[in-house]
This record gives sequence, C-alpha cells and structure tokens, in this order.
Amino acid sequence: MSEKRKLRVAAIGVGSLGRHHARNYAELASEGIVEMAGVCDANAETAALVASDNGCAHFTDWHDLIGKADAVSIATPTETHCEIACAFLNAGVNVLVEKPIALTLAEADEMIAAANDSGAKLMVGQLERYNPAMVALRPHVTNPLYFEIHRVSPFPNRSLDVDVVLDVMIHDLDAIQWLVGENVAISEIRAVGIPVISDKVDAANARIEFENGAVANITASRIGTEKIRKTRFYQTNSYVVLDYATKFASITSLNPEAAHPLLGISIDRLEIADIEPLRAEITAFLDSIEQDQTPPVTGEDGRRALALAVGVLKKIDAHRGRLDM
Repeated sequence: MSEKRKLRVAAIGVGSLGRHHARNYAELASEGIVEMAGVCDANAETAALVASDNGCAHFTDWHDLIGKADAVSIATPTETHCEIACAFLNAGVNVLVEKPIALTLAEADEMIAAANDSGAKLMVGQLERYNPAMVALRPHVTNPLYFEIHRVSPFPNRSLDVDVVLDVMIHDLDAIQWLVGENVAISEIRAVGIPVISDKVDAANARIEFENGAVANITASRIGTEKIRKTRFYQTNSYVVLDYATKFASITSLNPEAAHPLLGISIDRLEIADIEPLRAEITAFLDSIEQDQTPPVTGEDGRRALALAVGVLKKIDAHRGRLDM
C-alpha cells in the first residue's frame, strides 16, 4: 500500500508576520507532517532570506506556486488578498488568509464563492482565537453582557496598508461576536477615531450593542508606549479577565446561594497551555484539509468581522465629518 502524499505547503508574503507562517511550515516539514513547497515575496531579498532560514525554495511571483502547493498562507497587504486567494482557490488550493479577510465585503464574497465553487478550504487567520488564554477561557463563557477591551501597541515597523480598525481592532470585533453568539445581530454602533502620525486612523474607540443587550466598549491604538491586549467582561455571577499578551485568564465568580456575598466569591486562575497561537492556527487549518472538515474560522466568519469593522469605520467617518480637522 502506497504511503499517503504529504500536503505541499507554502507561505506567500513573508514579511513581519508571514515569515512566522514560513517558520511554522518548515518546522512541520522537519517533523515529517508536510512538505515545504516554498515561500514567496515580492521583495526578492526577503524571499531569499526567509527561504534560506527555512531550507526551501523561494519565489517572487505567487503565480509560480500554483500547481506546486496544496495549501498556502497568504500574509500579503490586504488589498491583494482577494486576487491571490481567488487564484489559488479556483485552482483547488486550500487557503489560510490573514485578517482582515479582504479590503471590502464584495471581495470577501468573491473569495467565499471561489472556495464554495472549487471545494477548497478557505480559513481566516483570526489569531486571537488560538491564544492559549482564550482557548482555556472559551469553555467557561456563558452569556457575556458587558465588555471593556483595550488593545494598544507602539507604532508598528511594518506595512500600514489599513487603518487601526482593520489592522488590530478586528481581532476584538471577531472575538466579541464569537463569544456573544455569531447569530446575535448588532443593534447599534458608535465610534470615533483619528489619524495621529499616519494618513489613516491610528486610534479608535467603538461601542457595539447587540440585539440581546450585550455591550462592548473597545479601544484600539497603534501609537501607544506599551503593548496592551486586555479584555474584561461580565456575565451572570462572574467577572472575567483575559490578557492575550501575558497569556493570562481568570474568572471571579459569585455563588448566589452563599450566606453572605463575601463568602461566595472565588477567583479561579485558569491553567494556560504553552502553545504558540500561530502553530495552533496552522495545525487547525491543515487538520481541516486532512479530515475534509469545515475550517474552524471560515470565510463567513472573516466576512462577519469585516462587516462590523466596516460599520465602525463608517461611524468614524461620520464623526470626523463633524470635526474641524
């Protein structure tokens, strides 16, 4: 009986994030799990360097990988996601595309249609779903009612092809919909945002209200002096703290049947596994291919996060229209 052929994998766009996709694929190849088809970057020097680090072939034109790979990660500028993803999906190649799924909802729809028509898998890289703190916390989430979220970073030394909402807030826009319930509609969006040291919005705040009464207040900035990735939320009889940066999660609970409120309070610090989120995400992507299952984060999930981000940006534009800037 012949041995099953290993999946041939490749990373397209190997800059600040894509190079880590390449590293993880190379590590999986060294473990005999996949075969590394190569890496691709429009910058020939970057492509050659990352290929050298990972012992694989390199390309500067992504078209050259069609027919050479069974699955690809796409970590190119957002404006190129649709063109590249659709070309691979239409060729029957499975795609893991970094967030945001695309620049527009029309592009996201085109990508989803390409995956549906070809039968190839389309997964969106909403990485925080694979943060081990979130993985530990997710089973304990019941009915979150109020979120207070802060995501702040120093100004990034990487591509700034999108604003802070599509760049980093989208992590939390995805998370709140996932936790509240993907079928719970948004009832209202309020948002403000301003450009500070780039020509796009660098700092923003959004208040998201759901039809079931849940509310999320989210602040995102890429001009901070420190890295903050904290989410706090309240649900019936409990208060939850999640820190993506330090991989910490705790639940403060109240036993409503306690003789006195102070006697019914307990703080449970969750046990967090030592797992690289990106490795977990890529493994989930490959498993969905091998087992022919729906990817854990679908194109529709990515579109849902993008739709909320677009709604936030529209509110920011409306607010800026009232300002003398």
